[in-house]
This record gives sequence, C-alpha cells and structure tokens, in this order.
Amino acid sequence: MSGTLFMIPVTLGDSDPALAIPAGTRDITLSIRLFAVEDIRTARRWLRNLDRTFPIDSTRFFSVGKHSDPRSLDEFFDLIAGGADAGVMSEAGMPGLADPGNVVAAEAHRRGIRVVPLTGPSSVMLALVASGLNGQSFAFHGYLPVETQGRRRAIRELERISAGGPTQIFMETPFRNSKMIADILAVCQPSTRLCIAADITLPSEFIRTMTVEQWRKETPDLDKRPAVFLLLA
Repeated sequence: MSGTLFMIPVTLGDSDPALAIPAGTRDITLSIRLFAVEDIRTARRWLRNLDRTFPIDSTRFFSVGKHSDPRSLDEFFDLIAGGADAGVMSEAGMPGLADPGNVVAAEAHRRGIRVVPLTGPSSVMLALVASGLNGQSFAFHGYLPVETQGRRRAIRELERISAGGPTQIFMETPFRNSKMIADILAVCQPSTRLCIAADITLPSEFIRTMTVEQWRKETPDLDKRPAVFLLLA
C-alpha cells in the first residue's frame, strides 16, 4: 500500500514552534523519515528544533527547486509507493505557496499518491485575515518584477484589478522592501488601501492597513524583514 505525502508547514521565522505549529502537525512531522525540501541543511535544523533527539542520520532528504524535473524525484516517489510516508517542507510557512512544493504535490497526484496538507502558519492567509481587506475575493501573485519599471507597471495593474473588488496580495525579498514600498506610494492613488504585514507571528510582528495617502506620511522601516503587501483600491 502506498504511503502518504504530507505538506508540512514550518514557522515563519526564528520563533518557538509551539506557538505556531499544532501538536498534531508536529507529531506527524516527527514520525516521517523521508522529506523533499528546498534546503537540506535548513530542514535538518528545523527537525532538530522540533525535537533535539530526531534521528537525522536515518532520515532521507531530497532537494527540490522550482525548476526541478519530477524525474529527479523518482527514487523519492518509489519509496512512497513502497509504503513510506513522506513530507514536503518549505523554508518558511506553507509548502506550495511561493515555493517549489507544488512541483512535488503535482507529481504525487500524477502518480496517484495521496496528498495531505497539515495545519500551520501561512503569511499570505494570516496577512489577509488581519488586513481588514476583502477576504471573499482575493488573488496572490507571489513576487513582482525586480526591475523598477516592470514592478511599477505590475503595481498599477494590480491596483486597477483591485478596484473591481478582489484584494491583491504579493511579496518581496526582504532586502528590497524599501523599493517596493516606494514604488507603491509613487504610483497608487491616494485613496487605495495598503496593508503591510511584516514579521508575522514573530515578537516584532507589524500589521497595519492605511490609505496610500496616510502611508506617505508614515513609511515603516522594513529592511530585511519578511513582508506581505495587500492592495485594495
């Protein structure tokens, strides 16, 4: 009988797992000895963070990236087909959201392997819930273009789309947060609402929704802090 592929969440930063990871998710994670992960070193450290006695040396890890060829995971899936349960872990939050975990889940479905998502923190969902913006209709766009003009065009388009009702959600690499905020404030209408959610679930958590006009008078310092941005015109 085939094993199960579990989509395993991790914390959104360097925080106590007990505050964000449910006991059931922790127990299932610690029972698994086969993982597909973004970074093996980080994954090993996370498992030891959950339980210092976790048997790292008897656990198999397979590296997966957004451009991974599913055929490179043949051995991984063969082990699941043979009855082993397996897990997929991101670098932060939920696998499959803004990370390559979807590659593994898609291949599991193609092979008829059961995929089970486990409960845990998602910066996208937590930011939306706290934002006060439209939670009935929304879209997540991941990362916007790196080049300034391309990023500004994307922001203008997302603002235009949001005028019809759906909240537009996107992210940025922490060291480019200041550029993202500057571009949003430069191109968006004064009345557009912007939620900035940074360091979610961490002691330094910052989540606030104001109009673009208000943000222009009070710009936060988010240097090197993981953040999610939400727009609603």
